[in-house]
Amino acid sequence: MMDNLPTPSDMTLGAEEIERYRRHILLPEIGGIGQKRLKAARVLVIGAGGLGAPVLAYLAAAGVGTLGIVDDDRVSVSNLQRQIIHDTGTIGAEKTASAAASIARLNPHVTTIAFEERFDALFAAQYLPRFTLLIDGSDNFTTRYAAADAAESARIPLVTGAVGRFDGSLTVLKPYENDADGRRNPGYRDIFPEPPPDGVVPSCAEAGVIGTLTGVIGTLMAMEAVKLITGAGEPLVGRLMLYDALSARFDTIRYRRRTKD
Repeated sequence: MMDNLPTPSDMTLGAEEIERYRRHILLPEIGGIGQKRLKAARVLVIGAGGLGAPVLAYLAAAGVGTLGIVDDDRVSVSNLQRQIIHDTGTIGAEKTASAAASIARLNPHVTTIAFEERFDALFAAQYLPRFTLLIDGSDNFTTRYAAADAAESARIPLVTGAVGRFDGSLTVLKPYENDADGRRNPGYRDIFPEPPPDGVVPSCAEAGVIGTLTGVIGTLMAMEAVKLITGAGEPLVGRLMLYDALSARFDTIRYRRRTKD
């Protein structure tokens, strides 16, 4: 479970919310307390694109009370093959505005905060302390490293994912805490010590990506967020989940904090 959440007793669920989230409340692992924790949560999502679209849609449907959206791009027709929070009618609109409108139609109990800019260290210093969880659905290494550094500095969990042509990965980072054995949890650089040279990893625009893949990885990222918020299950801390769509195979790799020589 995440730190710094309001006590569940501070949040109330109205009659319509109880009916809306009934299937959650019936789950012993979630229950009314877990649903109140979801309502109390403030989640910042980097990117309203391929990964951010299912993350935002499912967290809104789950009843996360406040969703921040960071994206400086506009909706284009080529986005619609995978970025399902947008539609043909929003082509040309700011992605933050398009996503916020979609969330409002899905769940009026969710508050959205739109940031029409890029996520970087300066942005994080100003806005990240307002949130209790960070989710990185960006498509570039500069933002991924900035998100990892910012979340570690702010001592909030980070759910981060990435996709290729037919494969994807995700993990959860809490490097400011110790594991059950008293060892410090690993950070992003313990998996990826440094970004690859420019041009080595082609972008989706260059190599292509199967649209449904972003739905698989983005939905898994949303699931990890729900687990972190409610305390249900075991988040992917110290574990990197890999998905190969062509072989329909999941693998999980354990990793630890690197020791200094």
